[in-house]
Amino acid sequence: MLVRSLALAALCLAVLPARADEAQIRKVIEATLGGARIESVQPVPVLGLYEVVIRGQDGPRIVYTDAQATSIILGSIYDVRHDRNLTEARMNKLLAIKFKELPLQDAVKISRGSGRRVLAMFSDPYCPACQQFEKELVRVDDITIYVFMYPVIHPELAEQSRAIWCSSDRSKAWLDLALRGKRPTASAACANPLEKNLVLGHRLGVNSTPTLFLANGERLRGGLSSAHLAATLDDVYREMKASAK
Repeated sequence: MLVRSLALAALCLAVLPARADEAQIRKVIEATLGGARIESVQPVPVLGLYEVVIRGQDGPRIVYTDAQATSIILGSIYDVRHDRNLTEARMNKLLAIKFKELPLQDAVKISRGSGRRVLAMFSDPYCPACQQFEKELVRVDDITIYVFMYPVIHPELAEQSRAIWCSSDRSKAWLDLALRGKRPTASAACANPLEKNLVLGHRLGVNSTPTLFLANGERLRGGLSSAHLAATLDDVYREMKASAK
């Protein structure tokens, strides 16, 4: 039995789930999903369900099953009480990167206030979702943003991103275009990192814009409200500060 979608409220475990037959789970899922390479099997906070992480060429994927693998569930588990997609949160951790290894010299740097909260972002100035997110992002203070220009929505307009890099004030040129729709006036003839950014984004599995990377390496999709983003950045800032002690 293959269930193709699921939306479940996360439940506190009142009793222990049945002991998982991990060998059976691996055998059934590998056969059912065409020889999928299973990376891990572990229980989740929903009675009787187990998370199975599958690793493929496109990166990790999560499916769910019961203790004996009689059903395979494709979809997300949603915690209604806390208004949180547990599957998405888990995927963000699985897709985490080493932030310090990002080539920040290839990004447009934008700083406001103390700059203590750090964020890297792959963004296309002509992406409607990116433009909307810029309106939220500009409301967040005490932040340093590294913008990896990633012109994938309208690659024919990549010259505008090159012109931003060639501008005397890159951060202003980026905000003028992404936030206000004002095109840069600089020449686009200087050396620029756009091709390297495209290669980097593909390597990191960035398949939508905006894609965010927090200072702890976790990734988020854009579209957060300014309040939600600020709270998330504060949590990561505290986490990083505590781990540095």
